[in-house]
Amino acid sequence: MRVPQATKAEPFDMFITGKADADTMTKIDWYDEFVNPNYEPAKDDLVVLFYFEPPKGMSRNESAGRIASESSTGTWTTLAKLPPRMKALEATAFDMRGNWLKVAYPGDLWEPGNFCQLKSGIAGNIFGMKGVENLRLVDVSLPQSYIRHFKGPILGMEGIRKRWKVFRRPFTGAVPKPKIGFSAAEHARVGFETWMGGFDFVKDDENLTSTKFNRFEDRVSLMAKLRDKAEAETGDRKGAFINITADVETMKKRADILHEHGFDYAMLDVVIVGTAGLMTMRDYLGDLGITTHAHRAMHAAFDRNPRHGITMQFVAKEMRLLGLNQLHSGTAVGKLVGDKAEVLAVANVLRDKKTKPVKNMLLDQDWGGIKSAFPVSSGGLHPGLIPDVMDIYGNDMVLLVSGGIHGHPKGTRAGARAALQAIEAWNDGLTLEDKAKKSKELAQSLEKWGRHSPR
Repeated sequence: MRVPQATKAEPFDMFITGKADADTMTKIDWYDEFVNPNYEPAKDDLVVLFYFEPPKGMSRNESAGRIASESSTGTWTTLAKLPPRMKALEATAFDMRGNWLKVAYPGDLWEPGNFCQLKSGIAGNIFGMKGVENLRLVDVSLPQSYIRHFKGPILGMEGIRKRWKVFRRPFTGAVPKPKIGFSAAEHARVGFETWMGGFDFVKDDENLTSTKFNRFEDRVSLMAKLRDKAEAETGDRKGAFINITADVETMKKRADILHEHGFDYAMLDVVIVGTAGLMTMRDYLGDLGITTHAHRAMHAAFDRNPRHGITMQFVAKEMRLLGLNQLHSGTAVGKLVGDKAEVLAVANVLRDKKTKPVKNMLLDQDWGGIKSAFPVSSGGLHPGLIPDVMDIYGNDMVLLVSGGIHGHPKGTRAGARAALQAIEAWNDGLTLEDKAKKSKELAQSLEKWGRHSPR
């Protein structure tokens, strides 16, 4: 357990051990102070799981001490004078199994409600140290004393289902393809066909914001008109994930435009927008009653290498805590990297009231009053792959099938119907082949793609 923090000033005349003697001061570094294999985390400690590889010629213990030191109170050399209370603020490397390491951080290190500051510690300078050859931040377990300063998603999965009156299937959406290049009018027309095929949402892709051939304001206005037309003709509610990504002030203006046109979702490229922007936009969008669709563009720049970087499940934990309502999480069967274990880990982080630990992937997490969020499966999907995706996720997801409906031999509307027929087949316990006997759109889709998995 940690040494209690002093309640009043203490003599500022000791090294951290309380002994400013000659033996102590002849040491160059004090990284060993940050390693204790017998340490038991305190109730308010944050615990981080790392994968690490020490550089050649350095022991794991030495490397672990550098990780804990640099991410908390340490520095590269011994210091002549430190108050004894500083001991209680040290991070402790305490559970090392091969290349897997847990580090406990006292809660007092972290500013309440400021996830930017947390990342500057546990995902900051440590990645640039010579004391690690490779380092990967796998997960963090956050105590209730830290979580309670965050608002989380506004509605949660249950609230979104009630708002949209969709209960027994995944939400469905599609991006007009190709992903960028359509005019606003062309984009809206493809969206209309998507809605008329039965899909709930039309989605911008990550690199479409406001271009000279497809201005944001024009796209929103035209989409709103065709949304209203689709709702009138189908009797179902229709929506869109329209990308507002920009500087914060521009995002606010774009959110206002969405609100004026009756859209209650906004899409953000969350990795690119960054933690600070998301913290601001969560509250601004929430005041407008707008929920959030989080695209993870650029994530693979730091999470694809299994030996270095930051995992997608950590990103998911951040997004849920900050209050995003949906997050792209992979398919395991489509065109993007990410296996079934990773996809499930991300889904568990987003959906579960209490995230259960998974060896070398997840730490346990009690989410307290933080609501759930939907995982989003997208990337290279078509009706023939839908059962495989649903075997992983079940119904609690947002399923995006884009090229896999627009490329249907009979067009977008028929492609959307084929995807919904594939969902029905899974929910009814039927094979796609059996369902296709009475579902011509699905049969046409299977004839073109079969079970093809794109690369």
